[in-house]
Amino acid sequence: MSDTLIEVKDLEVRFPIRSKKLFKSETVELRAVDGVTFDIKRGETVGLVGESGSGKTTVGRAILRAIDPTAGEVIFHTRHEDVDVANLEGEALRAFRQHMNLVFKAGPVQLSSLTGDMLRLFRPRMSLVFQDPYSSLNPRMTVRDIIAEPLVASGMVTSREEVDVRVREIAGRCKLNLEHLRRFPHAFSGGQRQRICIARALVSRPDFVVCDESVSALDVSIQAEIINLLKDLQEEMGVAFLFIAHDLSVVAQISHRVAVLYVGKFVEYAPTEKLFFTPRHPYTHALLSAVPRADPDAAFDPIKLSGEIPNPLSAPSGCRFHTRCPLARERCSTDVPEWREIDEDHFVACHFAEEFDFSRVRSH
Repeated sequence: MSDTLIEVKDLEVRFPIRSKKLFKSETVELRAVDGVTFDIKRGETVGLVGESGSGKTTVGRAILRAIDPTAGEVIFHTRHEDVDVANLEGEALRAFRQHMNLVFKAGPVQLSSLTGDMLRLFRPRMSLVFQDPYSSLNPRMTVRDIIAEPLVASGMVTSREEVDVRVREIAGRCKLNLEHLRRFPHAFSGGQRQRICIARALVSRPDFVVCDESVSALDVSIQAEIINLLKDLQEEMGVAFLFIAHDLSVVAQISHRVAVLYVGKFVEYAPTEKLFFTPRHPYTHALLSAVPRADPDAAFDPIKLSGEIPNPLSAPSGCRFHTRCPLARERCSTDVPEWREIDEDHFVACHFAEEFDFSRVRSH
């Protein structure tokens, strides 16, 4: 079985936006994600960083099929075959249903509704932890019912006794007491609520989980507890994470590899140590320069980027970062940089990645 769990190839997500003018309206395309390519290994955490509006959440939800990709492939390597989750249809679905080794006790799938049923059967293998632990929990459901909901909704477990066993098991792993299962969400703190969200995401024993800003709403001490919990659960269960965040210090703590997204495109993707100590893209270097250090005597000299992140409806030609890049040349405004591997497992999209000494760049 391949070490690679998910391969994302040329993933695109576009949204039609209708704009009204004086005498007519026209529809334009917003390219939220534009040709993203990367992979995630089994039991690995990939960090995804970038400014607000760059498309991080859209990437995660497109992989989960919470939103439909416009183009590209999301290949999930199962035990028996490779499944393109982004394009489940026709004969591929029939073959998928015959070979998937999943233990479900639901009734037979009707061919007339094959697409929807196949996604329903596949969803327990991937899950999502939301950003806000307050609004993502139903206030009218007990913690037991909240955690059990993925099992019941997918039909993979129908016996109440078996559901209770699975819920108690995952609750214990997430350091929730049995008495907590009878309570409602309002009785818990933010950190405890996030533990409930994590338990709900892992109760179906998924292979892959998207953590969408899952610690950003928590205090620093609670963030550390949740990060340690995720790392322990990963070691115990072998689950892979796509960890979306703004806080680079948190990303460095939990991630094996890190991807940097800018206006819907990846600009760099590398192992965590390489990316943090030898960044090869100016945007990555600018992000890292803005991370404050714990040492009060350390010099803090962040790179000051001019302007704002471009509007995805009218993204710049050539390299999308050239309008803010302190190292831009004429070629950057016309030629789209190639996504290439400049070192082992270190990918970058920059025309001059090998030429610049980024350690000397201080301000624009």
